[in-house]
Order: sequence, then C-alpha cells, then structure tokens
Amino acid sequence: MQIIEVTEFWVRSAVIRLRHRESPLQFVIYSMVHMAEPAFYEAVTARLSKADVVVAEGIRGDGRRRSPLLGALTLSYTALRFNRRMKLVKQAIDYRVLGVPVINPDVTTEEFADDWRKVPLRHRVAVWCVLPVVVLVRLFGGTQVIWSKSMEVNDLPSPEEEDRADALPPEVDAAFTGTRDDRLLAALFRLHEERGDEPIEVAVVYGAGHVAAIVEGLTSQLGYKARSADWLTVVVL
Repeated sequence: MQIIEVTEFWVRSAVIRLRHRESPLQFVIYSMVHMAEPAFYEAVTARLSKADVVVAEGIRGDGRRRSPLLGALTLSYTALRFNRRMKLVKQAIDYRVLGVPVINPDVTTEEFADDWRKVPLRHRVAVWCVLPVVVLVRLFGGTQVIWSKSMEVNDLPSPEEEDRADALPPEVDAAFTGTRDDRLLAALFRLHEERGDEPIEVAVVYGAGHVAAIVEGLTSQLGYKARSADWLTVVVL
C-alpha cells in the first residue's frame, strides 16, 4: 500500500479509512508531510471539521527545556519555504477552530531528549553531520531533486530501507518513531475500548512515516481493516 506517491506530475498523500466488522467506529488516517502547497492543508482542515475526534501529532513542550535537535529538524524542512522554486508552506492546522475534540498523545520535549541521549554517540554525530546537507539541498535544489522517488512512503519497506534500518541501533527507532508510535496506538486502543459502540469518525493526523505502524497496530491488535482510501495532492510538479 502506498502512503506517499511521487510521480512526474504530482506528489500525493493517502487518506486511509479503517473499519471493523463489529464496531461502527471508523479510523481515518491522514498521511501528513510537513511542507506542502497551501491547498493540501486546506483540504485536510476541511475534512477534519467533519470528524468527531481528532488525534494529532505534535511533540509537546512547556518552553522551559528546548531540544536543539528538534529545532534543527524543523529547520531542515521549513527551509523549503525559502526555496522560490517550490512555493510551499509549513504545516499549520489550527485545531482550535475545528470545533472538534483533539487528543495529542505524543511525547514531550523532555521525553524525546531522554530517548535521543540513549542513541550511541557516533550515530548522534552522524545525524548532525547530515542535517546541514539536507538544509542546503532543500534551499537550493530543484523539483526533481527534492521530490525524488526516495520521498515515497509505502507500508512495506524496500530491501534498501530494510538494510538501512538494520544498520541503525534500536535506540534511533525508539527516539524518532518507536516510543511515539506506542503512545499513539495506546490512545487509539483506548478510543476503541471506550467509544467502539458509537458511530463516530476518529481522524488520525500523523506524519507519513508513522502510518504503516498505525495501520499494522489497528489491524493486528484490534481487527480493523483498511477498507478504502483516496488521495490528496501535496504538490503539483
């Protein structure tokens, strides 16, 4: 199953609807990217206003402790808005105006920092060495460089992606996805337990890199199945 599709004409993001044979509750997963054309975020926002509950990504912090890595990661994608060829905007969905309850089960800045410190030093240094290159490419690169096939996301990793994952220590996965995926799935499982007999739509708004874990968790643990999907255009190339 494709989650982010890249062709010579566009980049598209999958919206995946999961249903359960014995429950009227439905989960609708929005595969998010952090920079896109404004129309993409407008389309997502319009759909979210029709949901009954929104579960949203977002590392939380109280402002007292900042994470230099999170700041650098944010810069790595917000740099795209300064690339005049791209005409992209940063993800900005104002959940307060939706009139829909919003749940944020993500980790805090402190928890992310604690997980990051567990990553072996040489791997932390490697990430810091790569980030400036990523920023420069996104600042000055052309369409074909930035929106290459490497930006595609699928539910099953390619052999190359599996090799890269095997080369990394488990602490890297725990910091960026593992712990956060666990928190998210725990929140979705609670919604199923508490409101599974209600005909409601739960919108899950998370980065595309988390979507495969969400689908697998809801399928294997609760018995939900992906029954339909459609596309939202991230950018026209």
